[in-house]
Amino acid sequence: MNKQQRNRRRWLVAIILPLLSIIACLYGILYGSISIPLSEVIPILWGQEPSAYRTILIDLRLPRVMIGWLVGACLATAGALLQGVMKNPLADPGIIGVSAGGGITAMITMVMLPQLSYLLPITAFLGAFVTAVLIYLLAWDRGASPVKIILAGVAVNALLGALTNGIMVIYSDRVQAVLPWLSGGLNGRSWYHLEFMAPYAICGLILSLFAIKPANLLLLGDDAAQLLGQRVEMNRLLIILLSAFLAGAAVSVAGLVGFVGLVVPHMIRLMIGEDYRFLLPFSIIGGGTLVVFADTVARSWFGSIELPVGILLAVIGAPFFLFLLKRKGRLGLS
Repeated sequence: MNKQQRNRRRWLVAIILPLLSIIACLYGILYGSISIPLSEVIPILWGQEPSAYRTILIDLRLPRVMIGWLVGACLATAGALLQGVMKNPLADPGIIGVSAGGGITAMITMVMLPQLSYLLPITAFLGAFVTAVLIYLLAWDRGASPVKIILAGVAVNALLGALTNGIMVIYSDRVQAVLPWLSGGLNGRSWYHLEFMAPYAICGLILSLFAIKPANLLLLGDDAAQLLGQRVEMNRLLIILLSAFLAGAAVSVAGLVGFVGLVVPHMIRLMIGEDYRFLLPFSIIGGGTLVVFADTVARSWFGSIELPVGILLAVIGAPFFLFLLKRKGRLGLS
């Protein structure tokens, strides 16, 4: 792909992707077990007249769509940053264990310390943060190579999965309430959840924009980045910790939603290239769009059953992951 073709694609994506995001959000607001006519939306939002749909739209669907968008944006951003810093298109907060770290501390809070549930975003972030640091330390040997980080992450992910299962067995009488959360879902999310999650998510997304330059330089290789004055190991660690922060914010309200950080950045990368000036903003929009659309499908396409969005995304993401593995020769993976 030459420069002119890439620029043309970037313009197309810059136009089409926000439109798709708006359509997905409208779809999420209008459809579910009860459909709301489009003509009712503006009067309800402006409070012009009472409506039978007001409670459904304002109290249920609007906060759920906004939370879903932020969750998808956080996960896709974390995935994009991890894939760049590790130079591996298979890197993802769920695959390397960062999401599992946030998940286990959030689960401990919900099951063992329910009186501290208001601290859920903080505990989820701390779990993801500690896990990211642990993975980095385990991979450290006069430097932390991307391959070692991924291998350490897979091992830590397996360990955290075992610990999570152990907690479920020990506290089997309390675990029923968190099973949908373990599958990843937005059922029952409200303005309350948006209020305590949004500041973390927005802060993380803004900080991610400052990672664009170091992420682009790391793509050149460690030696080239050092020659350009970059502190490679410090930048790598900071970007990993930022990814942990974003994953923790998402996990705190949506549970263990997987594959968004894998699928979205890679699809964007295939269309517009690896330049983080474009890849990161488009991944933010694409991640939000995917989760909102998938959540609407999960709660409206299966009759009276509301499927956790994490299950639907896994159905999409797992084949995509296998597809990437089959293309490993073209992706430069060993």
